[in-house]
Amino acid sequence: MTLDRIIQDSKVICTAGNMSKDVLSVCSDSRKVTPGALFVAVRGFAGNGHDYIRTAIGKGACAIAYDDNDAALAQLEGCDTGDLALIRVEDSRYAVAIMASNFYGRPSEKLTLVGITGTNGKTTTVTLLHRMFTSLGYNCGLLSTIANYVGDRRSEAVNTTSDPITINSLLSEMVDCGCGYCFMEVSSIGVHQQRVAGLKFSAGIFSNLTHDHLDYHGTFAEYLRCKKLFFDTLPADAYAITNIDDRNGMVMMQNTKAKVVTCSCRSIADHTCRVMEQSFEGVMLKIDGMETWSRLIGMHNAYNLLAVYATAVTLGTRPEEALTAISALGPAPGRLENMRGPKDISVIIDYAHTPDALENVLKTLREISPDRELICLFGCGGDRDRTKRPEMGAIAQKYADRIIVTSDNSRSEKTSDIMADIKEGMDISGRARSLFIEDRKEAIRTAIMLAKEGAAVLLAGKGHETYQIIGDCKTHFDEKEIVAEIFNEQNDL
Repeated sequence: MTLDRIIQDSKVICTAGNMSKDVLSVCSDSRKVTPGALFVAVRGFAGNGHDYIRTAIGKGACAIAYDDNDAALAQLEGCDTGDLALIRVEDSRYAVAIMASNFYGRPSEKLTLVGITGTNGKTTTVTLLHRMFTSLGYNCGLLSTIANYVGDRRSEAVNTTSDPITINSLLSEMVDCGCGYCFMEVSSIGVHQQRVAGLKFSAGIFSNLTHDHLDYHGTFAEYLRCKKLFFDTLPADAYAITNIDDRNGMVMMQNTKAKVVTCSCRSIADHTCRVMEQSFEGVMLKIDGMETWSRLIGMHNAYNLLAVYATAVTLGTRPEEALTAISALGPAPGRLENMRGPKDISVIIDYAHTPDALENVLKTLREISPDRELICLFGCGGDRDRTKRPEMGAIAQKYADRIIVTSDNSRSEKTSDIMADIKEGMDISGRARSLFIEDRKEAIRTAIMLAKEGAAVLLAGKGHETYQIIGDCKTHFDEKEIVAEIFNEQNDL
């Protein structure tokens, strides 16, 4: 594709050199530059792409786009630029997203792209939508925290919302293999960093907004602003599907041009849901006056399933067909996955790593079986928002009979310091019911060994993750494997 087509609509300030030359790839990582590439210098948090302009030229880049003029000129000084093309833009983050979309032929315009944003429920909702539409006979793509799918082909995901070059590359592959739909998680950080700029969404879903990512955004107001920006930029022919039971549900819709579709489990809305009964085996729901059974449990999953139903119906699926598909859906990986062991113990693995998510899961388990012993094991990630740690400690002591505080992904922080922050949220009663065990595998073993017959043991925070990061070391850590190992040991006794 020629350079002039690639840079179209990317807010160019000025150019120098041949804009009609062919470009073979678009890169924002100098390590991936190959001859004939357009290198877009982006300022990041760990490094500044402008510092690698000379490296990109040395590796054969035929064009450089940048927004920091002084830094770019410093890199270009004394450098043999030959027939190098230069493009100065207003904002490199925005520009690389638009350029990537253009380079790959604007793939988001060639399928039905559905994005969901919110604090909790994103992964479950997009996973269920992907499974539902696949079961209805459509070829679908998925961009999620757990994995990316192009049709049946799976690849690992690095971030909740990938970089724009990866996103557009995957969307292009989906178009090429005949996908009609793509379901995508949209994070607040992804919105703030312009990773979804230039994408045409057919529908956007809002789940809820609670405490998270304040280490990045600084304030809750800024976190809300970034979430809302996703809906502000939806086109007029799109749909904005929102949970009006969340106090920010309609705030998100204030400036959207899209057609608003409301969902509620409490009041009048375009689509409504009521929980009729639930157990550890599933939940009976009444959605828009029609009953359906789901293997998912909990009020938070009632909201997730309502969003799935509302999205499907909004996009043209018959209500009865959508409900039938819902009844066949199982939970997303690491979301309230139940493993049954000796002594009728249930070990529930869930990704809950925010105060609201932890409360939702614990409240669900307590409501389903109020007389059952409930043990909660959790930790908090290092180098992340510290303010949520004592909140989670307070929530755990509110619902659990026993609490085991342990490591999550401690990263560069000391696990003992993270555990101390969690402990600050507990009173004397909570601390008396708690054990503090840094080694997560040993903590899991202790929780299961302490569990009484028929107890429920919640392992919160890791969910689908199959690794643990302590310091600079990332090691294999799969809680399902660990629980199975412990159960087998108990069966051999």
